[in-house]
Formats: sequence, structure tokens, C-alpha cells
Amino acid sequence: MIEKDEFEAIVRHQVPLVGSFDITVEEIGEGSMVLMMPYQDRFVRPGGTIMGPALFGLADVALYGAVMSRIGRVELAVTTSMTINFLRRPRPAPVRAEARLLKLGRRLAYGEVLIFSQGDPEPVAHVTGTYSIPPQASPQPATLPLAPGGGAPA
Repeated sequence: MIEKDEFEAIVRHQVPLVGSFDITVEEIGEGSMVLMMPYQDRFVRPGGTIMGPALFGLADVALYGAVMSRIGRVELAVTTSMTINFLRRPRPAPVRAEARLLKLGRRLAYGEVLIFSQGDPEPVAHVTGTYSIPPQASPQPATLPLAPGGGAPA
């Protein structure tokens, strides 16, 4: 497990572009991470919406955090693939990312991230991604439940 302050420092110093976004950790669970990205004028693109690269960067570090919440501080765990689907226009407001692992194996971790504009119950983006775990940090394989109680999400 990784601690809040430790993960925020990794993002600031090891992921400098996204580290400049002033992202903070709201929650860390086993296989989950919730991050908050404050509103900044530099994130707004023409049309008054938060730009995709800021949302993508937020999602990437959120999933990185979810991986570290299970395997600890392994900075060489890297993104191997990530897909973002923009569902609705995010308004100019702080943004929340809720990441969770769906599967953790010896070499790969797979998860998803939902992104929300603050105050909006509907997600603005859905992200799925895979992280590669270096061999020396490989955990024992484990499949995480898809929803509380082990069932499929409602």
C-alpha cells in the first residue's frame, strides 16, 4: 500500500507535467484511488470545456495510484495501453477521478477510471487501461471484485 503524501510526491516529482496540475489524493483503498484536480484556466479549451489532455493525464495517474495501492511504491510500473471515452462536456470546474483495479496479475494490471466534473453525478469520461509491472515487483495474481459484494456493477 502507498500513503497519500508519498503518492502525491511521486506525481509532483516523477510525473512533472501532471505533477504541475496540483492533483490531490482524496482516498486510497486496496486497488482504488480517488484524485481531485482543481480547476485552472489553463485547462479550458475553446468552447469553455476542460481539455482532453488534462483529463487523460488525471486518469493515467489515478490508475497508476490504484496499481501502487496494491503493489506499493513501484515507480517503474508503466502504462502499456489506455483508452478514454469522452461521454459529455466537462464544465469548467474541479474534476474528480475514481480509479479501481479490475485485475492484478504478475506482470499486468487492468483497471478503469471514471471522471466527474465536481457537483455532477454523471461521468464526463470513462477510461480503461493496462499497466505493466516490472518482474521484481510482481504480486501474487489476484482478481478484484467488479463491485462491492463481488457482483457486477449495477
